[in-house]
Amino acid sequence: MKLAKLCAAAGFACDGDANVTGFAIDNRKVAPGTVFGAFQGTQINGEDFIAAAIESGAIAVVARPEAAVEGAVHIADPEPRRAFAALAAQFFTPVPDHIVAVTGTNGKTSTVEMTRQIWRMAGERAASIGTLGVTTPDESVSTGLTTPDIVTFLSNLSGLAREGVTHVAYEASSHGLAQFRNEGVPVMAAGFTNFSRDHLDYHADMEDYFAAKMRLFDEVVTDGAAAVIWMGSGDSGWNARVVEHARTRGLAVMTVGEQGEAIRLVNREPTQLGQSLTVEHAGQERTIDLPLIGAYQVSNALTAAGLALATGTEANRVWDAVARLQPVRGRLERAAIAPSGAPIYVDYAHTPDAIAAAVAALRPHVSGRLIAVFGAGGDRDHGKRAPMGAAAAKASDVVIVTDDNPRGEDPADIRRQVLEGAPQAREIGGRREAILAAIAEAGAEDIVLVAGKGHETGQIIGSGDNMRVLPFDDVDVARECVAEIARGAA
Repeated sequence: MKLAKLCAAAGFACDGDANVTGFAIDNRKVAPGTVFGAFQGTQINGEDFIAAAIESGAIAVVARPEAAVEGAVHIADPEPRRAFAALAAQFFTPVPDHIVAVTGTNGKTSTVEMTRQIWRMAGERAASIGTLGVTTPDESVSTGLTTPDIVTFLSNLSGLAREGVTHVAYEASSHGLAQFRNEGVPVMAAGFTNFSRDHLDYHADMEDYFAAKMRLFDEVVTDGAAAVIWMGSGDSGWNARVVEHARTRGLAVMTVGEQGEAIRLVNREPTQLGQSLTVEHAGQERTIDLPLIGAYQVSNALTAAGLALATGTEANRVWDAVARLQPVRGRLERAAIAPSGAPIYVDYAHTPDAIAAAVAALRPHVSGRLIAVFGAGGDRDHGKRAPMGAAAAKASDVVIVTDDNPRGEDPADIRRQVLEGAPQAREIGGRREAILAAIAEAGAEDIVLVAGKGHETGQIIGSGDNMRVLPFDDVDVARECVAEIARGAA
């Protein structure tokens, strides 16, 4: 596509008859014909690399009006990230016909993956994009960030469409929304799970964090799109504010949960392998045996059901699929059984609310003690560490505080801050040693929860040029510890 035509399609005026060959925000990925995005970041200023990008063949640079651009077309905009996304969206085509996005503090990964599963079981060619990477119709996964950069995001969507994918669910993180990393495509439905403290190392305060989330409903979704919003019995009021945003925008609001109007959770009973749900939808009550444990998994599953319904999937197919949902990697995943018979679960919980929810999910299934092993990440919001410890101490019988991803901080300092909220907890710095100790201690009636890293396969040590990622998978480590204990008992 010619540069001038691409600009016109995105609503910009610019001259240029050169062919656009690609988009890049990294000057090292610029080739002749590339449109380069030069953005100011917290650590790197992309404007410093404009000259290098032009030397490598960039034909246009999207940057602030005051940026210096010589030798290429300067597409100037006070918000260059947004402008770059609008332009890139005209280049990366086609995209799937049915796209939905999910935001919230916890549950995004599970909800988009469950939405993909429901679509797939209903016969659609579906994919999901998020923390687990890109999961395609054949179940293959490529790893990635919660919200990849805009070039990767749009090229992934276009690639999926060319492979015949018609339905995509993606995670919309607060970082991604604030940085315009998931713009420009028609989003026909948006889901909201919950809202609690997280990422205050990046956002100024909770209102700033919430405002970033609200961009999905205020600006990103298509006019007239559906807003599927969880309304549980214990919500703190944030979700009601999401409803207000959606209604102000003129979206079709679908509330889901104990207080939901579109999908109402009438009753929930734990079972040996999951939970029995009574759900009211379209004037009809249904009983569904959900093969997943935990109240928050019900929230994720019903929000996913709402998104599937909002995109035209027939109701009977949706509810049949909900009864066949599979666990999501690292989300209350049963990793192993201890030699004593105690089950060991791995979960991604890394906020106070998520820790509390994971423990609450397991509590109905334990007749002995619940043993929780967790830590907090380094170079992240310090203020949530003591509340994480308090949440675990309040609801667990045994708490072991260990290392997570210390990054550039002293691991002992991180543990000390977590222990401020759980002064009676045990401290075992090495994560493998902590997991081993918990499993060795567990009796037949106990349950072990290893929280914080979930699906991650590495432990991040150091930062910057000194950063190392050591192989570490909680599921694999738990299984190795079980084998070690069994060998010792033989």
